[in-house]
Amino acid sequence: MYRVKKQDVIYAMSPENRPVLKVEAGSIVTFETCDCFEDQIQSADTVFQELDWNRINPASGPIYIEGTEPGDILVVNIQKIKIKNQGVMVTGPELGVMGFDLQENVIKMIPIQDGKAVLSDKLQVPISPMIGVIGTAPAKEAISCGTPGDHGGNMDCKQMREGTTLLLPVNVPGALFALGDLHAAMADGEVAVCGVEIAGEVTVKLDVIKGKQWPLPMAVNQEHLITIASEKELDKAADRAVINMVQFLHEELGVEKAEATFLLSTAGDLRICQVVDPLKTARMELPLAYATAVGFDSKIVGR
Repeated sequence: MYRVKKQDVIYAMSPENRPVLKVEAGSIVTFETCDCFEDQIQSADTVFQELDWNRINPASGPIYIEGTEPGDILVVNIQKIKIKNQGVMVTGPELGVMGFDLQENVIKMIPIQDGKAVLSDKLQVPISPMIGVIGTAPAKEAISCGTPGDHGGNMDCKQMREGTTLLLPVNVPGALFALGDLHAAMADGEVAVCGVEIAGEVTVKLDVIKGKQWPLPMAVNQEHLITIASEKELDKAADRAVINMVQFLHEELGVEKAEATFLLSTAGDLRICQVVDPLKTARMELPLAYATAVGFDSKIVGR
């Protein structure tokens, strides 16, 4: 098994990044990760203004997957997410949805106890570890690890959890795959500008699909087939997540566009991933049983 150390980080996904590791398709890799502040906050007494904002949302990697070429699909099976025993949350002026109404920055340390994130004596939230930043290098320009896009990146999609298989575009030879920004718990929207930010490690299996033109990013788990889209405006992200699913059902599975639209309008759930990053992210979730009924075979993505 291969391992990427948390010291091997990038702050932007770029075709110019040098890989820290080269592996063959089919390999299993464990990524050690810092939290989204690169572990700068160790107590609630940390001075918010002294944080180095050039070190936000680091992703561990990237790694080069042998044999992957532009036009391929990188298949990322998320096998295991292990988190530390303490996370952190922050909010304040100009941060998140309520930043317009907050007068001071607040840092809160969040213990993880008995499978719950302890917000207070009265409020304990079950953990559901997930990956905020996960993606491949764009074809040309570098994109900050704080920004989502068609390459993946900071999608902050809570479905990026154990048991999910994420499908990403290969835009450059080797894909240059990286991940980071774990959360012990995060609700749809991530309205405070954070979830329970936490360090940990993630184990994934990496494979490749050739000869398919799918609307990426996509994901598959035991419950759903998912299309994900990020745009400057949430309305446009939501629309494109739907359009991408209709496109997939029509072009890959031969479902008429009207029929696919009817299916999504009766059985698909359009959800918000996050509204606080430079681009907003939405997803369309179609129960896997319906995708299977019209011909989708999850074995193609290694499930």
